[in-house]
Amino acid sequence: MLYSFKNKFAAITMSTLTLMGCKTGSENSDETATLKDERPNIVLILADDLGYSDLGCYGGEVQTPNLNYLAENGMRFTQFYNTSRCCPSRASLLTGLYNHEAGIGEMTTDRNLPGYRGHITENAVTLAEVLKSAGYHTAMTGKWHVSNTVVQETPEKQLNWLNHQESHPLFSPIEQYPTNRGFEKYYGNIWGVVDFFDPFSLVNGTEPVEEVPDDYYHTDAISDTTVAYIKQYSKEDKPFFIYVAETAPHWPLHALPEDIEKYKDTYTEGWDDIREKRYAKMAALGVIDTAVAKLSPRWESDLKWEDNPHKEWDARAMAVHAAMIDRMDQGIGRIIKTLKETGVLDNTLIVFLSDNGASPESSAGYGPGFDRPSQTREGEKVAYPTEKDVLPGPETTFGSIGQRWANVANTPFRFWKAESYEGGVHTPMIAYWPKGLTAKKGTITTQVAHVMDFMPTFIEIAGATYPENYNGNTITPVQGLSLLPILKGEDRPGHDMLFNEHYGAKYARSGAWKIVQKSGNKDNEWHLYNLENDPTETNDIASGNPEKLQELETAWKQWAQSHNVLPKRK
Repeated sequence: MLYSFKNKFAAITMSTLTLMGCKTGSENSDETATLKDERPNIVLILADDLGYSDLGCYGGEVQTPNLNYLAENGMRFTQFYNTSRCCPSRASLLTGLYNHEAGIGEMTTDRNLPGYRGHITENAVTLAEVLKSAGYHTAMTGKWHVSNTVVQETPEKQLNWLNHQESHPLFSPIEQYPTNRGFEKYYGNIWGVVDFFDPFSLVNGTEPVEEVPDDYYHTDAISDTTVAYIKQYSKEDKPFFIYVAETAPHWPLHALPEDIEKYKDTYTEGWDDIREKRYAKMAALGVIDTAVAKLSPRWESDLKWEDNPHKEWDARAMAVHAAMIDRMDQGIGRIIKTLKETGVLDNTLIVFLSDNGASPESSAGYGPGFDRPSQTREGEKVAYPTEKDVLPGPETTFGSIGQRWANVANTPFRFWKAESYEGGVHTPMIAYWPKGLTAKKGTITTQVAHVMDFMPTFIEIAGATYPENYNGNTITPVQGLSLLPILKGEDRPGHDMLFNEHYGAKYARSGAWKIVQKSGNKDNEWHLYNLENDPTETNDIASGNPEKLQELETAWKQWAQSHNVLPKRK
């Protein structure tokens, strides 16, 4: 059986069939010469560690006029789920599967267990492979991070490589590079963490990029390369799919001085004031319903801003975070402008989301090693400011916003990246498509959806076919559900249940009911929430609902056993 989806928005014309390598019997006729492939282009933009409320259109104070435009003229989702961390979310997004089924239950190390191979396995197909087979041009810019990482034999050689003092041709097995997983073109970083001014693991196609200009900034390079791809592909009678995998605003906190300047005073008022202002703006926008979505208690609220000994550093850190988002939005503006100038904007589906909630990680605590340099290419020492004694922003420091600001960025939810609480798995998601989106402009939908839903959605609008076999490998059946009914303003029969697991953090959701465990929970204790009347998970009702708790726990175990989660995670 082939998993095929009827294209409801454009017929697959004879010229399309020709592009796909099919014989039409009239290749030389005037009719074929005048037919145009009217299937939509697709631009999928994925931010990295963006908080749920960071964007202006989701309640934030960051200046994001271009994303606000897409939201106001498209659709916003308020219950869209990722899989809590970068690699797993990217694997699920690219394959239409739960991330363990795609091979990435943890990060990029191969554990030699089916769900933990550390790369997208041969039993999964990518969006690019499916759409390329259907006659689309395919390209990618930015962060790949779904392949096994190649490391050098000694820590010293690894640091020399990270510091650009040594060159080695491969950052992962070459068969796992984007251009060997369906993308015709690729420019970006194979690994996850990068110096924004001089990225490690930067490649063009499969060739390492050995040097970058003095004024290089990675977010701009991602945007400008995407613009170049659009200009090239828009000249051809063939639709295109471009995956724009931003690295912003993932740490290190690296931004351009003129962008930081915009926010130099914005965060001096502190955690509580910013969080409360975001909450109020979210309510005014209609992103949350304050009648049920209470503002969860701030993490570690015992430290008041006025008593914070590092106010200057912390305000600067969040200012740099905002500057990174601002610069990303500027680049998205150039992408929109190019789509308009080339005449393809109206028939292009633009999707924007984040791979997980904002990050609580302390990059300063990591220090140099593995994917973090000890010095710049010119030999300047890179500071990891554990004492917050070096302000973030320039290339010579690797800082991060930390737990308290991550909690603010994920307003109104609890927790953050890597956790299965809503602050970790809840993502802002915007869909914009003038020609095909028939829901009212500016619609905010509460329908539940998931990153694995992009595969069936794109298949349906492209008139593509999801294969049973690909390159001689049996392919796992797609697990996502098409988003097209939602984009048309209809109610979609959604997922009966949703699940997650990452380093012991896990959840199961059925309707409004959700059980969840935090990572590091040695007692394996589940908490139960009803998200209909408690979407911010502030009232654990497990003790009063033992039967519902047991029902969901049993369902999670069954899912885990059948989706390569067990026996690795019990």
